[in-house]
Amino acid sequence: MFNHQEKHSTELSSATESRLLEAAGEIFAEVGYRAATVRQICEKAGANIAAVNYHFGDKEALYMAVLRSVPDAHAEKFPANRGLPPGATAQQRLAAYIESLLNRVFDEGRPGWHTKIMAREMIEPTRALDTLVTDVALPVHQELAAIVRELLGSRATEDAVRLCTLSILSQCVYYHHARSVLSRLYPQQEYGSQDIAQLAHHITRFSQGALQHFAQGNSRGSGAKSRRTLQLAKTNRARIKRVRKIDR
Repeated sequence: MFNHQEKHSTELSSATESRLLEAAGEIFAEVGYRAATVRQICEKAGANIAAVNYHFGDKEALYMAVLRSVPDAHAEKFPANRGLPPGATAQQRLAAYIESLLNRVFDEGRPGWHTKIMAREMIEPTRALDTLVTDVALPVHQELAAIVRELLGSRATEDAVRLCTLSILSQCVYYHHARSVLSRLYPQQEYGSQDIAQLAHHITRFSQGALQHFAQGNSRGSGAKSRRTLQLAKTNRARIKRVRKIDR
């Protein structure tokens, strides 16, 4: 009996948290963190005014929980590895990463406030932005950077890895951020599941081609450097021999 009551209480608590997160997400997205009030959020969630403090601690902690819930929900729905087996190649991991990212960006099943609240945080940053960057953005960048580094080869510089990583990310998000412009420039461009798969395939091929070109350039550059070093050594030896003959 007691176990049943405890389970019921836990379910109610979880349901309240979910309602608070959803209500807070909508209100924060609409009016911003600073203008939103705990009372508004609790009323919209149908919860007691003390519910925010009980479940999250305060308004700032609730806001952070809302921001974290957005990428967490997308990552669960569209994991970056897309079900790849262990030992998948860097090329396969790059393709899976790009497909996952595009699906997250264009996910029509998410609540409308998801995109709006993240955009508002970028435009009107709060103290939560630093935590969001560390906990959410940084792991996403590091995951892609690791793939890029492997494809570029061991001779790649950190600058090259960084720039290539940002170039790939930029290709993915541009189609979404510039959607209103692109729809006027290219009315035939659509964003259904097949269209997104086609975009993912194109960006993957384009990026792999560029990375392969850079990797080959690094290899040729290394070979040319080695040849220049050998030639310089030969020139120095010849110069030393001539000096010795003169001294004699």
